[in-house]
Amino acid sequence: MLDELKREAYQANLALAAHGLVQLTFGNASAIDRAQGIFAIKPSGVDYAALRPEDMVLVDLEGRKVEGRLHPSSDTPTHRRLFHAFPGIGGIVHTHSTHADHFFGEVPVTRKLTADEMARDYAWETGNVIVERFGDPRFATAGPAECPAVLVNRHAPFAWGDTVARAVETAVALECCAQMAALSPQLSPALAAIEPELLDRHFHRKHGAGAYYGQR
Repeated sequence: MLDELKREAYQANLALAAHGLVQLTFGNASAIDRAQGIFAIKPSGVDYAALRPEDMVLVDLEGRKVEGRLHPSSDTPTHRRLFHAFPGIGGIVHTHSTHADHFFGEVPVTRKLTADEMARDYAWETGNVIVERFGDPRFATAGPAECPAVLVNRHAPFAWGDTVARAVETAVALECCAQMAALSPQLSPALAAIEPELLDRHFHRKHGAGAYYGQR
């Protein structure tokens, strides 16, 4: 029966990707066996394309891992809390990423290139304004490790990472965040910037010595 539970959770997670509700490793789905008090949930930070039914992690309602070689989703405590509070539900889906999961503050925008800079060596000078923007003391911009992307004024984004695969992930995340930024004011025109405490929590759960997202 637990194999069937893992299969249910696995298929639900694949459906999130198939319906375009998630990107990269964002989000998770879980399914519960109420009789046994055990739920199956997506492992943390695993790409949907690489998932297998046996990768699903089994967790009991006390938060103990019952079965699985991988670390469960970082959202597991939230799923567990909802299963406790709402006894009629049999599964939970969480589809999101936040800006703060990837960028420690606003993604910086460079100044415009001058006519002289464009005439000298446009591509090289584009690199110069990116480097300049990160070093400008007038802006409280995180460093290139904490904010691995920039928007070049009147041009396009550049993204990077410790590997080229990570740079691709950053570029995808940047586009997702840009879409959210464009749509969010339609829901809340007076939406304020993220609170510093929430920014810190979301960023550092994925980055740095205390990170707990993904597989150890």
